Amino acid sequence: MVTIKNAENALKSVYLGVIANQLNTKANPLLAKIKQTDSNIWGKDIIKLAPFGINGGIGAGTETGALPTPAGNSYVQFKTALKNLFGRIEISDKAVRASSNAGGAFVNLLADEMEGRVKASTFNLGRMVYGDGTGLLAEVATEASAESTSIVVDDARNLIEGMVVDIFDTEGNVLVSGKRVTYVDRQTKTVYLGIISKVVPQGAKLYVQGSKDNEITGLEAIFGNGNLYGLNRTDYPWLNPYVNNASVPMDDVTLQTTIDAIEDKAGSEVDFIACSRGARKAYQQYLTYYRRNIDVAELAGGFKAITFNGIPVVADRFIKEGTAYLLNTKDFALHQLCDWQWLEGEDGKILKQNPGFPSYTATLVKYADLICDRPLGQAKLSNISGTISNPYAEIITAIEAKE
Repeated sequence: MVTIKNAENALKSVYLGVIANQLNTKANPLLAKIKQTDSNIWGKDIIKLAPFGINGGIGAGTETGALPTPAGNSYVQFKTALKNLFGRIEISDKAVRASSNAGGAFVNLLADEMEGRVKASTFNLGRMVYGDGTGLLAEVATEASAESTSIVVDDARNLIEGMVVDIFDTEGNVLVSGKRVTYVDRQTKTVYLGIISKVVPQGAKLYVQGSKDNEITGLEAIFGNGNLYGLNRTDYPWLNPYVNNASVPMDDVTLQTTIDAIEDKAGSEVDFIACSRGARKAYQQYLTYYRRNIDVAELAGGFKAITFNGIPVVADRFIKEGTAYLLNTKDFALHQLCDWQWLEGEDGKILKQNPGFPSYTATLVKYADLICDRPLGQAKLSNISGTISNPYAEIITAIEAKE
C-alpha cells in the first residue's frame, strides 16, 4: 500500500538526484557550463578574494644593479549574500488515498508533480541567469483600470502561464500581490491576471511572488551601473565590463572585434556567446550569404549550437532582443551552501500537511549566488542589427532581369 512515508522515501532516494541533475545541467546551456562550488562560503555570505591585474614583481636591470621590487598580486574582496532559491510541490490527501492501492498510479502522480516543478524551476533559473538580481519581469506599458483583467507590458519574454506575480507601483510599493498569470499574448505583450481590482499605472513593475531584490546576481547585474559584490564601480573601474551600444551587424567582424577588445583589456578568452533569437537568426543569415557550411557543436547538457571559430553561439529567450554576451565562463562560478535538498522538519519529514487543508507540501531549497571573478573580461553588444544585407542582391537582380 502507498503511504505518505513511501512518498517521502521516493522523493528522497529517487527524485532528488534526478531533479538536481536536471536543474544543474539541463536548465540552461550557460548554467550547465558554469562550475558549481561550495568554496568561499562564510555563514550566510559568499566572501571571495578576487585578483585583478598582474603580479608587479618583474623587471629588467643591469648586471650588478638592484633586483625588481616585489609587488605581489592585487586582490579585492567580493561579498554577497547567499540567495535563497525555493521550489514547492503539493499533493492532495485525496490523490494519495485514491492511488493508495495502485502503485503505478501513485508513481505517475509523483512524476507529474516533479515534472511540473522541474519545468517551473528550469524556466526561472534560466531567467535569473540573464536577469539583474532584482527579479524584474516586465514594466507596465499602459495604465490599466481597476476593472481590467489584463495589462500590457513592455516585454513579455520573462512571463509564462501559471507564474504567480506581485505588482509594485512606481514608488516601489506593493500594489497587487499573488496574482496568477492565466495567459500571455506575446504578440500584443498582454498579460491576463484576472480582476486586478486596482488601477495599475504605467511604469509599474512585475516581479515573481516574493522575489523582489532576492534573486541571484545575473548577467544584467554584472553589466549594470550599480555597486557589484559590495564594491563601488567608480573606485574599481575594472568591475565595468566591455559594452558596445552602437548599432552593429551580427557578423564575424563584429564578433572578432569584440573578442580582440576584451583580450587586449583583460587577457580574456571568450568561450561562450549568448544572444537573442533575432541576433542568432541574423548571424545564420550572414553565414548563409558568406559561407557554405554552418558548424554545429554539442554542449554540456545535450544542448546544440552554431559556432563562431569554435565558440558556441547560443540563443536564449530571456536575452533582450538585439543583445549578445561574449563570455569567458571560466571566470564564473555558482557558489552554493549545498546542492538542491528537500527542506526537512525536526522529525526528518519532508512532506508536511498544510495547516487547515487536506494537502501535503514539500519544498526544495538551494542557497547560492553567481560570482564573476573578472567582469572586465566579459562583453556585451546591446544594439545588434536584426538583418544582414545580401552581398549578391544586385548581381541576382541583374541576372533575373536578363532572364
